Amino acid sequence: MKFTVDQSVLVDGVNWVSRSLSTRPIKTELLGIVIDATGDQIYLSASDLETASKAHFPAEIKETGKVLVPGRLLAEISRSLPNKPIVFTLEGTRVLVTSGSAKFTLPTLSVDEYPNLPELPDTTGVIPGDVFSTAVAQVAIAAGRDDSLPTLTGVHIDIDKDTITLAATDRYRLAVREIQWQPTTPNIATSALLRARTIADAAKSLTGTKNISVSFAPASSNDRLAGFASDGKTMTSRMLDGTFPPYRHLLPQEVTTTALIEVATLLDSVRRVALVTDKTVPLRLDFNNNSLSLEAGAGEEAQATEAIEILLTGEPISIAFNPVFLADGLSAVGTKFVQISFTGANKPAILMGKSDKDGSLIENYRYLLMPMRYAS
Repeated sequence: MKFTVDQSVLVDGVNWVSRSLSTRPIKTELLGIVIDATGDQIYLSASDLETASKAHFPAEIKETGKVLVPGRLLAEISRSLPNKPIVFTLEGTRVLVTSGSAKFTLPTLSVDEYPNLPELPDTTGVIPGDVFSTAVAQVAIAAGRDDSLPTLTGVHIDIDKDTITLAATDRYRLAVREIQWQPTTPNIATSALLRARTIADAAKSLTGTKNISVSFAPASSNDRLAGFASDGKTMTSRMLDGTFPPYRHLLPQEVTTTALIEVATLLDSVRRVALVTDKTVPLRLDFNNNSLSLEAGAGEEAQATEAIEILLTGEPISIAFNPVFLADGLSAVGTKFVQISFTGANKPAILMGKSDKDGSLIENYRYLLMPMRYAS
């Protein structure tokens, strides 16, 4: 095997597939990236048996061949090399990587012991890349991190014809985003539960691509796979088992109070006041007379207070939130203004965005936040 490839092209492909490298492999070969030089294309692949990523790109191939090399080392070397053509040469059981005067020698792993990776299911529909990336980022932030509750570590994807609803929750907050897409089957209705980390990594890497093809294996399939493809890159992931909790009834219909606030102002205040506490201690908020007072700390401990102007409609309300979760929601809204809607001091609040103060509410994204108890 011998081929020459541009550094930027190699880095892009290696970065994509390295996201699926196993951190705790059941076999050594899962630490590797497969390099397959065939025709005029290089095919890269990596897997942890739950997800599998593939990439292909053109190269000047003098000798075809297939080899398995340590993945993370390949990724680090690729990124560190200058932006010049890189030559890969297989010499016995080692791969020589040369770029200008820089030379590296990589050991190889047994490519014959590498598992067969699944093929991408048939395309279910197409979504604009930036729409998909933004929506996933807005929702995945609310997914749980506790692997003992696997269904809460996922993003639930509900497809109803030309609408996709993404949802995630860790029991303390809930994020829901609706997006439009182009399904390949007009009246399709299906759902899937995917690991939030997996789908977030895929979406982040595909930011800037024009369109993303999304694939879901049919419910009758033995392999419950979901897949994403764009611009020579594919990723497949096994769906999570279990049932995502029903969440639509949690979104309040009757609102007693709304507060319209500039996001940047509130986010800065939340971060400043929260400096005296930690994420397990509530941040107290008092909404009254077009003013919001933020307070943290009590007794002999460090304390902080701050007040900002808001536009309040309805009854005054005092409530407390986890400051990290509140800041996450404010960042995820992605608009200049946020409307926080309340139904009571002991009930969840809903954050929704507004592009400008007098504009209409953007209803395709909702971030629900549970209140915390605090000593009065």
